[in-house]
Amino acid sequence: MTTTPTAADLRTFLLPDVGEGLTEADIVVWHVAVGDTVTVNQVIVDIETAKSVVELPSPYAGEVVELMAAVGETVPVGAPIIAIRAEGAASAAEPAPAVAPPTEEEPRLLVGYGAREPGAGRRRRGTPAAAPTAPTAPMPAAAVPARERPRAKPPVRKLAKVLDVDLATVVPTGPDGTIVRADVMAAAQQPTAHPDPASAGGDARTAASARETRIPIKGVRKHTAAAMVASAFTAPHVTEFVTLDVTRTLELRESIQRRREFRDVKLTPLAFVARAYLRALAAVPTSCARWDEQAQEIVVPDGINLGVAAATPRGLMVPNIPGAHRLGLLELATSINDLAATARAGKTPPEAMTGGNTTITNVGVFGVDTGTPILNPGETTILAVGAIRRQPWVVDDGSGERIEPRSILQLALSFDHRVLDGAEGSQVLADTAALLAEPGLAVL
Repeated sequence: MTTTPTAADLRTFLLPDVGEGLTEADIVVWHVAVGDTVTVNQVIVDIETAKSVVELPSPYAGEVVELMAAVGETVPVGAPIIAIRAEGAASAAEPAPAVAPPTEEEPRLLVGYGAREPGAGRRRRGTPAAAPTAPTAPMPAAAVPARERPRAKPPVRKLAKVLDVDLATVVPTGPDGTIVRADVMAAAQQPTAHPDPASAGGDARTAASARETRIPIKGVRKHTAAAMVASAFTAPHVTEFVTLDVTRTLELRESIQRRREFRDVKLTPLAFVARAYLRALAAVPTSCARWDEQAQEIVVPDGINLGVAAATPRGLMVPNIPGAHRLGLLELATSINDLAATARAGKTPPEAMTGGNTTITNVGVFGVDTGTPILNPGETTILAVGAIRRQPWVVDDGSGERIEPRSILQLALSFDHRVLDGAEGSQVLADTAALLAEPGLAVL
């Protein structure tokens, strides 16, 4: 004889606030399915916030009764995402009743909470994976035969709805002709036609619209878009440019790279730019300040947390290096390399995405000479680093001028004109350029 579990047997796990000041997250992948047995602190789901991908562990031990959010779904903080029958409660052959609201007895997450550690594995987004589903009732005999209805589990159907993909047009690659998540993602990337009955005649504009692909604005891209609009229309931007000869810095780099302590470190020109920029910022303390509109104050930090923009598969991210002004060249180069690798792997911890007070963006890696960077919200300065190119340059060594091929770099500094005036902004850029043109000045 089996008994039906009571509401007291069930525990509901609400999407927690992961400490980033965010209000929602996307479900990336479930690591459990209905009927699985889980233990406390077992990782059950990956969520994607506007800043990072985070693993959530289970606060309960027991059997998974229901997954309450589908893969690809955006869930607000505090919403239920999974129901678990407490360990030791009776099992039942019948579907579980409605889940009880959370109680004060629910434990807090103590272990495994937050972003994954390097080396922690997870299924990559977009790879085939059987999505978990709740038990469903048998299809009535009068229903459309299964062979005529695309086979896909509820989370996959939900994803198809979000991406506006018609499952009838998707080529299945899963077992027994089942459509899996990767099939939907592949179909979403193909141009799709959506005929408009109101424009039966059809003109060039309608034809072009029918070939459009729509991409949901979520995660990092959504956060970045909102932040850039807020910054562009709040802080009065000024951008200044300088072109300089960095031949001596590159010669110094080659010499330092041969030193024993640098043999295992990738020493890039960006590390030298960052070192020079940090020294220039230190000479103008307000260059790393923030404008407090409510208090009508300029808040000057006691150090420099240097953000480094990184292009990742999830979009542009700007994790920062705390206390970068205290680091020597070796530590700074190592930190920049680790920061970039961690961001590209999607393992940047949430705390690394907050607290920055100035930024470097290296557009030179894309072969771009310069640009007009937009400030990170709350910051006063951002430096764009262009590509280093060999160009003819006028050299004057005191005995006369001559033209030589030299390594030339362009820098662009954007700053908040509420905080810095033209002289202060120009000083930061000029000092950075001077240290890169004549690295020997660093000993002064």
